[in-house]
Formats: sequence, structure tokens, C-alpha cells
Amino acid sequence: MKVLLGVGGSDGSFAALADTVDRAAEAGDEVTVAVVDREDIALTPEDVETEVRERLADAGLDPEIRRLSGHPGSKLVELAEREGFDRLVLAGGERSPLGKIQFDETLEFVLLNSETTVTLVR
Repeated sequence: MKVLLGVGGSDGSFAALADTVDRAAEAGDEVTVAVVDREDIALTPEDVETEVRERLADAGLDPEIRRLSGHPGSKLVELAEREGFDRLVLAGGERSPLGKIQFDETLEFVLLNSETTVTLVR
């Protein structure tokens, strides 16, 4: 399976990276990591990419890493559809005090606009 993983630098996105790496090792998935620029995250895209490379090296994987600039959701959807990815993996979704799942703007955009299957890691 050809998988695109979006990583923005949140703790959740690094957890999604770990889950995706584990699955790729078991299933033989071809993984591409897209580092997106998130203004609400303190890490710069360069810092995120460095952290991703270190974690992938520790896992013995060397997937392609791309840096996307612009609206993260739009860029992820465009890349996934243009290059025929089978699955788009993202982290996110917080529970409200009433127990409902709330999505940030990027995740909501991807869920509403992607023709590619989306996997949400929480």
C-alpha cells in the first residue's frame, strides 16, 4: 500500500509516525512523509524534518520526506490525489468536555475534501 503521512510537529503527529512505521514494517507499505508547516506548533519545519529523519533512522527506514508549504490540508489532499496514494494518515481529533471529537482546520479540510482514504490516528 502506498501511504502518505502528514506530520506537523505535534506530539500526536509523531505518535502517528510511530504507528505508521510499525504498520509499514509489518505490511510492507511504501511510506512517504509530508512535513507541513503549522503556525500553531513551536517547531519549525526544519526541526520537524530533523526529528522525523532521526525517528525513521532508529526504525531502520528511509522513506521519502517532502516539505509542503501553503495550506496544509489543501497541499496534503493535492499530493495524495496527484500521486495516487492509497491512504493518507494524519493525527488529530480532541475530545470536547461533552465527549464529542473536535477537528482542527487542517484535519477537517482533509476529511471533507480528500478522495483518498484517510486514516486518523488518535
